[in-house]
Amino acid sequence: MNFDVLVLGSGPGGYVAAIRASQLGLKTAIIEKESLGGICLNWGCIPTKALIKSANVFEYIQHAKDYGIKVGTPVIEFDNIIKRSRDVAGGMSKGVQFLMKKNKIEVINGTGKLRPGKKVAVTSDKGEVKEYSASHIIIATGGRSRILPGLLQDGKKIIGYREAMSLPTQPESMVIVGSGAIGVEFAYVYNAIGTKVTIVEFLPNVVPVEDEEVSKALAKSFKTAGIDIMTNAEVTSVDTSGKGCRVKIKTAEGEKTVEADIVLSAVGIVANIEGIGLEDVGIITDKGKIAVDKFYKTNVPGYYAIGDCTPGQALAHVASAEGIICVEKIANHHPQPLDYNNIPGCTYCSPEIASVGYTEKAAKAAGFDIKVGKFPFSASGKASAAGAKDGFVKLIFDARYGELLGAHMIGANVTEMIAECVAARKLETTGEELIRTVHPHPTMSEAIMEAAAAAYGEVIHL
Repeated sequence: MNFDVLVLGSGPGGYVAAIRASQLGLKTAIIEKESLGGICLNWGCIPTKALIKSANVFEYIQHAKDYGIKVGTPVIEFDNIIKRSRDVAGGMSKGVQFLMKKNKIEVINGTGKLRPGKKVAVTSDKGEVKEYSASHIIIATGGRSRILPGLLQDGKKIIGYREAMSLPTQPESMVIVGSGAIGVEFAYVYNAIGTKVTIVEFLPNVVPVEDEEVSKALAKSFKTAGIDIMTNAEVTSVDTSGKGCRVKIKTAEGEKTVEADIVLSAVGIVANIEGIGLEDVGIITDKGKIAVDKFYKTNVPGYYAIGDCTPGQALAHVASAEGIICVEKIANHHPQPLDYNNIPGCTYCSPEIASVGYTEKAAKAAGFDIKVGKFPFSASGKASAAGAKDGFVKLIFDARYGELLGAHMIGANVTEMIAECVAARKLETTGEELIRTVHPHPTMSEAIMEAAAAAYGEVIHL
């Protein structure tokens, strides 16, 4: 029962850490109480993208005439859309099972609880308890849907993201509380397939962490698509005593009531740190997260934490990167600490959003003298040919040294394009160098080169 590395949780942080540990010759095991892959593969990143693809296809068919193609009237089969999403998630989880076998990682099924002395007690579904020990224990327990006091989820009328992915029938109407990535992705999906959607956002802009120009562009696109958006607004109560929900919303213009079949709470996540034995071991937490150093050590030797249960951005790719860095440090390699200011954020609604680094507002607040370049997809040949002219690429440079401070994109396929800017920032590429980097034509990615050129007064196609 003794291991070099024992990982608690098999999400994109946990299973990646386990694989890297095995690659480095460490005897490794992973503990999981549900399905391998965690929330991301089973109830998050992957199945939501499957739902989004179904919504994309439905929209493609509806606009087939725009491309010179005549088709019949498409019909939504909601149960089959849900089934496809679940099947995709199931396939990915089986893929992780294969990776565990390939890398000779022992999978321990059950609920783990930390114990002093570098041990974890695992309770099986049958209630049997076994104790395992390891030289290094990595906590990767992830997060779950945040529940607001005035918006208690009942799983039927007031739901979280898990229920939104597996509803038995398509609702005719839905109020979505919160307009972060989760909120706007579900807003896009359900609106695209015919559900009447209302978004309620407490802050002044939707997708509030994004650059303000991106937020405004998404709001405009969503409103054009028929989504009602209420910003500077707060849900004060939800009456579920009737057939549906009566949602009372406090706005700057006064209180309003919206009726809907379903209320989706998408106000972020909280860390899964309760009941896992942190107090028994003496591991320190801060503001609901496990406190760690730059290599993910907790205050107790031999115990580490990565992913959504720690203070970094709650993103799957962050958790994976943290897991690799943590394990490489354990194996006495020399990894660099993660640069949390160079983490790409992607939102997969339509139009897509992708960003990295400083927003324009944040760059100014940080004291930078900046150059800003913007290139609209309406001027892109590839975007015109694809019928995807909405959106733009916006780049922010340090005027003094030419450093790329931030990149912000909204439009088709921008989640695939943002990696170029992440690499450019990692390599300290300047604006002038981006302009001289020949991009293939015609592509959406040309907009990055053109936006850089716009910042320096050299743009060709505007």
